[in-house]
Amino acid sequence: MSRKVVSGPIRDKHRTKEKLIKTVGEIIKSKGFHELKITNIAKVAGVDKKLIYKYFGTVENLINSYLQSEDYGSCMKNIDFANIDVSDHGKGFTKILIENMFEAISKNKELQKIIVWELYEYNDILRKLADHREELGEQIFQSIMHPYFKANHKKFRAILGILISSTYYLNLHAESNGSKFFGLDINDPDDRNIFLEVMGDIVDNAYEKYH
Repeated sequence: MSRKVVSGPIRDKHRTKEKLIKTVGEIIKSKGFHELKITNIAKVAGVDKKLIYKYFGTVENLINSYLQSEDYGSCMKNIDFANIDVSDHGKGFTKILIENMFEAISKNKELQKIIVWELYEYNDILRKLADHREELGEQIFQSIMHPYFKANHKKFRAILGILISSTYYLNLHAESNGSKFFGLDINDPDDRNIFLEVMGDIVDNAYEKYH
């Protein structure tokens, strides 16, 4: 016996909210963040703009709902924090995190647009998300990495900053013009693996040198 599909105001509200959030991503991907105006969002979603005010209060709240779902934190969705192996003081976790971020940015065109948006101009919503990422990263670092590096913790922080910013630039560079970077093509699986392998080597060397 097939399951009956429940309908009604609650389900309609949920569907409309999901549709509006998805539409924000579609506009960012196809037209850019400057087109995130309430009339454009309502038109693309095929709904009355009054529903945006009804369900989200403001267009900024709608955009915030989207950004929270597509932020860099999405790179951590597949990481089981409850079972992180800390026997190596976070070395393996760091490699997995960098690889997840590298792949997420490569595959998610909307996330690429968000990064560009964050670099292009100041935005209160993006700043709050950036602060949230910083707080999350700090909690992880303090509990796992800091006790290992101790006085050299700032040097490892700098290495993480270089590696993570590299994941941004390499993927954005490859997406924008598709050209090679020092003879390596990010869009080629073999070359991508070389970048990831070397990033892993850098983490290994840091754990050996700065302990």
